[in-house]
Amino acid sequence: MSGPASDTLPAVRLQGISKRFGAVQANREVSFDIAAGSVHGLVGENGAGKSTLMAILYGYYHADSGHIELGGRRVHIANSQQAIQLGIGMVHQHFMLVDTLSCLENIMLGAEGGFFLAPSKAKVRARLEALMAETGLQVHLDALVGDLPVGELQRLEILKALYRGARILILDEPTAVLTPQETDQLFVTLRRLQQLGTTLILITHKLREVMNLCSAVTVMRAGQVVETRPISGWSEASLAESMVGRKVTLGRPEGLEVHAGEVRLQATGLSLRHANGVAALKDVGLTLKAGEIVGVAGVSGNGQSELLEVLSGLRAPEGGRLELGGTAFTPEAWLDTARARTLRLAHVPEDRHAVGLVMSFPAWESAVLGYQDLPKYRRGASMDHAAMREATRRMQERFDVRPRDENLGSSKFSGGNQQKLILAREIGEAPTVLLVGQPTRGVDIGAIEFIHGQLRALRDAGCAVLLVSSELDEILALADRVVVMNCGRITGELAIDECDERRLGLLMASQEAA
Repeated sequence: MSGPASDTLPAVRLQGISKRFGAVQANREVSFDIAAGSVHGLVGENGAGKSTLMAILYGYYHADSGHIELGGRRVHIANSQQAIQLGIGMVHQHFMLVDTLSCLENIMLGAEGGFFLAPSKAKVRARLEALMAETGLQVHLDALVGDLPVGELQRLEILKALYRGARILILDEPTAVLTPQETDQLFVTLRRLQQLGTTLILITHKLREVMNLCSAVTVMRAGQVVETRPISGWSEASLAESMVGRKVTLGRPEGLEVHAGEVRLQATGLSLRHANGVAALKDVGLTLKAGEIVGVAGVSGNGQSELLEVLSGLRAPEGGRLELGGTAFTPEAWLDTARARTLRLAHVPEDRHAVGLVMSFPAWESAVLGYQDLPKYRRGASMDHAAMREATRRMQERFDVRPRDENLGSSKFSGGNQQKLILAREIGEAPTVLLVGQPTRGVDIGAIEFIHGQLRALRDAGCAVLLVSSELDEILALADRVVVMNCGRITGELAIDECDERRLGLLMASQEAA
């Protein structure tokens, strides 16, 4: 390192950063400053280069050209260990934790501080308790990580970074998997960290969060910086337009009339228990009709995920009945995913990594996953790989999946482009029923507009759509009818013109909607 440091200098200066992966130019001459002690938003469409840029700052990647300054001193960050030593921490969208270890052990992992762990544990615990008192970040240090809710895992990741000396903290989509209540709690924590002098870099697609939390915002598009401004210079509309390069229309179209048709799916009396005996579904009944979108609202963890698993054939319930495509199913002989496809039921799962894709597969294999036995993908007894690749190229073109490379590994696409690939696969076979969970989680605003348009078009073509979303704005923009779940039960059902955030919130809390 060289050069003097000063409090008036930016905490981070990125100067002319470029990075290429094969034919893809991920970053091109990126330059901007991040003020010390600020919350700096980094926004842009999926694939704009945000995560790559922050991976360079954190030492995961090395820039092809350009340099980084910290507090006015030019640094070379060879790896993430060196980034940590320089006071940079990163909390990833997908947590880097070991489920079978306690919170305390996860924080110590890789920084044990000696051969004998007992004295080290005592010192670490004392330091963490002081840090928790100072920051308000409370976690149960002796709890197993695998037993914790997602909000506490988020706090644990932040605490781990701070324990290792982070003065600059990168947060990649920190609220993508949080409930609204957990998001509010996180924001209280981040404001407290800012008051304590931590510089925060926030990568997010949620513009409301940017407007509420950030001091300044940098917009990236196609690997380049479009502009950097103080937050006072932005509105949600101008920020969205800068990100996408055109005006973006979200929300519910005016004058929309929906006429539901025949019943496509009917479930009655669904019941299910978790392995620990706690009820996940309690006497749930649901009807889906052609030409309508039914939204399922509720705080995450109240049975929505289990409902999708049961209706899609991923899991059999303990009780209840399902009628689909003229066929009745009971727990003794429940629907499976192969049968669901023959009955033209498609499923976009909530967890695209665990269920929607095989991350080690190239895009063309993930794009036909579950549909590989269709006649169009067969050549006699063998799979027709050329046909699969050609179909994937068409999907990528129709759904604007970037980059247009059917051979690129599924894990190499951004989250939004992975989501569009799954939607292309499931919508492409013209289902009569579509189950879709969290369709725009971690997805940029341009992709949200596109995905919403695809779901409406499918509804208008006569499909029955069940939408599970933790975003009330999304439910209100898309649904024609809303059911609310709380503690495994359906606590209310409303036509969309009867819905507002207050009434839904009361039902979500199992209070009387007035």
